[in-house]
Amino acid sequence: MVTKQKKSVKAGKRVSTAHVDSLIRNYKQERWSHNSRRIGKEDSLSVWYSIEELEEFMATAKKQGGDGIKLYFGVYDENQAPQKEYVSRQTIVLVATKEKETPNGLMNKNLYVSTENGSSILAYNAGSICPPYCSGNDGFGGLGITIVDKGSEGLIVA
Repeated sequence: MVTKQKKSVKAGKRVSTAHVDSLIRNYKQERWSHNSRRIGKEDSLSVWYSIEELEEFMATAKKQGGDGIKLYFGVYDENQAPQKEYVSRQTIVLVATKEKETPNGLMNKNLYVSTENGSSILAYNAGSICPPYCSGNDGFGGLGITIVDKGSEGLIVA
């Protein structure tokens, strides 16, 4: 009997503090300041999950045949926000995926599982977002410190 071993696919890599600092700074200047002005409050800059809950979600995904996780950006509305302070702020939702062969080649497709209410996407959300819930002075350990020009409203250090 011949068995074919599946090769592990890796899409990312470890990066440096300077890389993270640059990404956060760019995000604040290119997206965050505009989003914050549009929603009338500081938009979220991060979402925190414990290692334990991430491990539990990944174990569930593996048990259901998943082989990856997609991170989608989203925005809470009044119906989905776990807390009223989260309304209009960005979030991250984790979605389990499974590699599938398609006519266009291999694709990482969202994983759906059977539930008592029918088929449902295998996903995880409702982490702690910052702001409004940040630890320390800025919640980032000094990463991405940026001076944001708010026009007639002045400057802020974010």
